[in-house]
Amino acid sequence: MRKTKVNNYLEPLADKPFQAYLGKGLHLLGILNWIASQTGPFDRLFVSTYSTSDEFLSGLINLKREGYIKAAVLVADVKAAKKTVILEDIMKQCFDDVILAENHSKVMLIISGEQLISVVTSQNQTRGNRTECGIITTDLEIYQYIANGFLQLKTSALPLDRL
Repeated sequence: MRKTKVNNYLEPLADKPFQAYLGKGLHLLGILNWIASQTGPFDRLFVSTYSTSDEFLSGLINLKREGYIKAAVLVADVKAAKKTVILEDIMKQCFDDVILAENHSKVMLIISGEQLISVVTSQNQTRGNRTECGIITTDLEIYQYIANGFLQLKTSALPLDRL
């Protein structure tokens, strides 16, 4: 796993189970690597985004090859379907399921052993040179609330392979 700037913004999850960040230069891959370095492999990764990129997906493929991601699901926005279809082959290497819905959220839900981690961020899965903000927590109630919301969203979603 690569070194990141995440430690400049965040403390270990065991020391601070609810924290926020606001800064430039953070990328979601760096945050995933940072979390994995503390938890070990992810039993399940759930990702929602409006837009994704080759770079993010390639990073997920590397994490998966290294054994850090056992199962993963992506919810992308149906309005970004043209871009999503272009990335379909690489998405299938990262995610067990890719679904499209009316979605603008940028969330990662992680299950790693007994740990449940929620990352709510302003960042799409693209590298931008902008300040981004996010919250990371191991709070069970927050995790369950977001997970339940996505279960409801999934009822009206369209699997990518049905486009």
